[in-house]
Amino acid sequence: WGGSKIEAWMSADVLRNYNWVEIPKKLEEKKRPNRTPTLLYNAMIHPMIGYGIRGIIWYQGESNKNKPEQYEELMQGLVESWRSDWGMGDFPFYYVQIAPFGYNGLNSAFFREAQLKAADKIPNSGLVSLLDIGDEKGIHPAQKKEVGERLGFIALSKTYGKEGIAWSGPMLKDFRIAGRKVYLTFDHAEKGLTSYGKDLTNFTIAGNDRKFYPAQAKITKEGITLESDEVDNPVAVRYGFQDFVIGDLFNTAGLPASSFRTD
Repeated sequence: WGGSKIEAWMSADVLRNYNWVEIPKKLEEKKRPNRTPTLLYNAMIHPMIGYGIRGIIWYQGESNKNKPEQYEELMQGLVESWRSDWGMGDFPFYYVQIAPFGYNGLNSAFFREAQLKAADKIPNSGLVSLLDIGDEKGIHPAQKKEVGERLGFIALSKTYGKEGIAWSGPMLKDFRIAGRKVYLTFDHAEKGLTSYGKDLTNFTIAGNDRKFYPAQAKITKEGITLESDEVDNPVAVRYGFQDFVIGDLFNTAGLPASSFRTD
């Protein structure tokens, strides 16, 4: 259901746990129904409770992009409540991070970060990054095949136990600072990292003044080494942390890293 907020897919009982959500005393179905809290849950989710399911795939978020901190909590609440409704334990919940798009001044990287953080807190979940296939002028990326394939990789590996299938792009594991250089290591990059022969252009470094400057980035056997002529004493690193960006960091399975930051 295009344009819907996550609140529309949650029950009134669950939404009462969040003091910033206003729940109308009487749901007005004829007035902007796709943005009314609980309406889509009542009409499209609640009637299915009790039917057998294997898991969930989820692709939503653009309508909540202005409030990333709230979304991180709401995402966890939605998954917990649906799992409680079905009473089947922690069934799989795999979802898509919103694609980069020109939001006219809004840095949607903070929202992508909220989705990334939620994946760490939701058991038996998986996140698909679309950082490499966004469209600055189109909110709906044209490359739908990649979206479906990446969701399929997660299900085949994590749910159906197929071996040898990579299901996640590189995830930051650790970062270390030594002098002017920063060293990054990654999970989900057992066979290494690649930029497919292109320069890595999406890394930035900041010192204590918190001003971020473009970084020179090199892929090594251990991960990535960063430095900038503008920063003598680095304290923080960001990757792809802009509204619109074309991701250029992948693992050798061809899956892109999400945008991330260490500050």
